[in-house]
Amino acid sequence: MATGVIVAADTDSAATEPGRSVIRAFVYVLDPTPDQATMLRSHCGAQRYAYNWALDQVQANLDQRTAERSYDIPDSELTPSLSWSAYSLRKHWNTVKNAVAVNRETGVPWWPENSKESYSSGIANCAAALSNWNAARTGKRQGTMGFPRFGNKQAVLSCRFTTGALGLVTGGGDRRHVQLPRIGVVKTAESTRKLARKTTAGTARIRSATVSFRGGRWQVSFSVETTIPARALHPETVVTGSATGLRRGNSVVGVDVGVKHLAVLSTGEMIENPKHARRQAKALRRLQRQASRRTGPDRRTNQEPSKRWLRTQGRVRQVHTRIGNTRRDYLHKLTTRLVEEFDTVVVENLNVAGMTRSGGVDKKGLNRALHDAAFGEIRRQVTYKTGWAGTGLVVADRWFPSSKTCSNCSVVKAKLPLKVRVFTCDACGFRSDRDHNAALNLAALAAVATGGASSASCGRDGKEARRKPNVRPAVVRADGIAAGTPPGGERGRGNPVAHDECIKQHSK
Repeated sequence: MATGVIVAADTDSAATEPGRSVIRAFVYVLDPTPDQATMLRSHCGAQRYAYNWALDQVQANLDQRTAERSYDIPDSELTPSLSWSAYSLRKHWNTVKNAVAVNRETGVPWWPENSKESYSSGIANCAAALSNWNAARTGKRQGTMGFPRFGNKQAVLSCRFTTGALGLVTGGGDRRHVQLPRIGVVKTAESTRKLARKTTAGTARIRSATVSFRGGRWQVSFSVETTIPARALHPETVVTGSATGLRRGNSVVGVDVGVKHLAVLSTGEMIENPKHARRQAKALRRLQRQASRRTGPDRRTNQEPSKRWLRTQGRVRQVHTRIGNTRRDYLHKLTTRLVEEFDTVVVENLNVAGMTRSGGVDKKGLNRALHDAAFGEIRRQVTYKTGWAGTGLVVADRWFPSSKTCSNCSVVKAKLPLKVRVFTCDACGFRSDRDHNAALNLAALAAVATGGASSASCGRDGKEARRKPNVRPAVVRADGIAAGTPPGGERGRGNPVAHDECIKQHSK
């Protein structure tokens, strides 16, 4: 694998097989009746209760063993450890649920009011959280992770169903109803015909259903195993290299993301950053000031929030929901267009968590802008969409100097401050927009990954090397600088002295 490339999508199988099986999510907004909404809340509360019960059992067992070790009791005589597997915890729950889940007033067990799947999903979530914590603690998982916390009523209401009567209700021809265990037939606010056609044709199978309450609305997400056809290749396309799966002779695009422009393509196109959160900042500040004047909850005095405070918080959640929906829709349209128009997409492996770390008051606005741009979401969507479409994906290494490298002669500048928005090569005099120069360097990585000609050359040779992966020609930049056109003078492209100097620096 070439230097600077850390990931290349394997699409050989996708290009030869007639169809591939993938897991997709189909989300529909629900329109439940008041009784059904009460049942949905009850199932979500049952899942939270089962999660907290399982976590309490494990934590009590760990605390007991820790206390016994403090008295120098040998390990062989300690209290037996409790298994963290979902099967063991669920088996233990079935033996004690009649004594644990009991109504305090009537003394009658209340767990039969909900589907058994609500308790099983809560226990499974707890087992997964404990497994991840243990893997991070023992070094089997990267990063750090604290011990799981107990769920509270302020968390997102959610419940998952894997068995029972779940799916779509296609009777009557309206295709606006779904079936959920114990809850029954629930009306949806939108048509489910897209998924219904796939299930009727036998190309999709519903694996599970997750109901949740987000942004003031109930919604259901179906996890569907579906078969999608492989993307039809051009007759002249030759698929080579099982390790990379990239296509030679087709279009390649390098994508450089940023704050001012959300994405700058190697074709010269600049995609503006809509700044969804910034557009709603004024309305959000007004609602938050309004909420501060209301009577909110206070845990110290057990003060209950007023209805006006709850209404204001509901409006705040609606604003955040609108921001998330518009951002998600915009990014989906952008990434889908990149995958459909180009055969290979090259992106960067950015350390978004490191870029958004706290840096004082001066960095607060930048961190807010970085979160609003959602660089990580762009990378995630491009990754799975290229896998679905059977196209190539190249991810540049985190330390690849895409911005400081000259796309014309491959000479790397020592320093390039962020305030410098026009890249000027000190060796060959190449001058271009900073972000467009980085996008050209990213696009050149596709040629290196496929074993094509290297872009590390100067003058006309470097220009031909960049055209090897068939990068689309650039256009004139918005600031008036023609991409790929160096300024006139003694360090122009035609100057042999500058050309020889470029070769010497590159040979080092």
